[in-house]
Amino acid sequence: SSLAPWIPVVGLEIHAQISSNSKLFSGSQVQFAAPPNSLVSFFDASLPGTLPVLNRRCVEAAVMTGLALNCSINKKSLFDRKHYFYADLPAGYQITQQRVPIAVNGSLSYSLCIDNKMSQMVTKTVRIKQIQLEQDSGKSLHDDTRSQTLVDLNRAGVGLMEVVMEPDMCCGEEAAAAVRELQLILQTLGSSQAVMAEGQLRVDANVSVHHPGEPYGVRTEVKNINSIRFLAKAIDYEIQRQIEELENGGTILNETRAFDSKLGCTVPMRDKEGKQDYRFMPEPNLPPLILYDAQSLPANMNHQQVINIDWIHERLPDLPSVKREKLVEQYGILPEHSFTLLNEDGLAEFFESVVEQTQMKPKKVIGWIIKDLLGYLKQHSLTVKESPVSSFLLADLLNLLEKKEISSTAAKRVLAELWKGEGKTPLEIVKEQKLELLRDQKELEQICQAVIDGQENE
Repeated sequence: SSLAPWIPVVGLEIHAQISSNSKLFSGSQVQFAAPPNSLVSFFDASLPGTLPVLNRRCVEAAVMTGLALNCSINKKSLFDRKHYFYADLPAGYQITQQRVPIAVNGSLSYSLCIDNKMSQMVTKTVRIKQIQLEQDSGKSLHDDTRSQTLVDLNRAGVGLMEVVMEPDMCCGEEAAAAVRELQLILQTLGSSQAVMAEGQLRVDANVSVHHPGEPYGVRTEVKNINSIRFLAKAIDYEIQRQIEELENGGTILNETRAFDSKLGCTVPMRDKEGKQDYRFMPEPNLPPLILYDAQSLPANMNHQQVINIDWIHERLPDLPSVKREKLVEQYGILPEHSFTLLNEDGLAEFFESVVEQTQMKPKKVIGWIIKDLLGYLKQHSLTVKESPVSSFLLADLLNLLEKKEISSTAAKRVLAELWKGEGKTPLEIVKEQKLELLRDQKELEQICQAVIDGQENE
């Protein structure tokens, strides 16, 4: 069997925290790192007699996201209770959309490089099974020294979109590229800030391996991966682990694992053998969620009371794929450069701003942006917004170069000075360090003559 190749299969479930001021079913504020239990309403704490009220903004965010991912939006979706017992889930159940989610049957196209060569990009598509609205749980903080668990309910009831992808991927690199593209789309829409470091985007990866022509193998689920780099590592490690296990005559357990980023490996969490029975039931306190489009919208309806799918569709911003095409068309830059521009927050705007203010051709400007500007920012772990050199100063410098007033070597020296952020203009630095190119033939002759005279005197 070791002669036949192993085919890895990867499917992702992604929880994106909806960017909204208040929670999914309560008026409590949503805020990262607030003092523990300071943002908890009676409903969040699940006091008897409290009732859920659906947050319109969360529904709109889910519809936007569904449309951006080419999904069919269900005009009627339902809420369910998913029961399990855990300290940070005071109600003993989570409200989710198990039976009929808000959006289904979508797709996400993403690109990745072949053999780490930026110049060879291949585009792939992953099918999206569904997007559902659900509540987040609270946070349990395990205090080992005092062997107790502290519960913070600030996050309890915050709105999430769960994006379920079909198992269409085969390695960590593909999964990482797909999640990065999803993250860009969410941020472009504003439906989620999708900052992984703040837990606004959490990924669970289902991984299995099998031989060609055979049914899929037993899968394991690697839970709560909170960075794109770790996602790729966790999946690739898990694929290798399963192959080695099977080739050594072992079996794969259907279990939940966690990725230990310090050790670079996955470790078992709790096995799924005693398959948890979530006892799903319809949420009795919430009616079906009804959405409308231009056709089905009742004439006498108050627009504040309904959500019109077509209205949201017309107002969708340009998605990253369209933005990249426009950059390539408008400025004649390479497709791989358009990916770099969009991957760094604010870099595309910076580039366009420099192009507007300089006579230099965009194809030449892009080199300065990617090699020099981005290179420096990465080296010093700065974001584009934190750059000590503004688009105005860089344009100023490139204009001097374009007008042949300085050489490109001199331009690099000026840029090195500009990084110091001392408030000098490129021209002042050129004058100070005498970096101008000489164009006056008389002046040049005088210098040459002085050198010759100096030689004669020796």
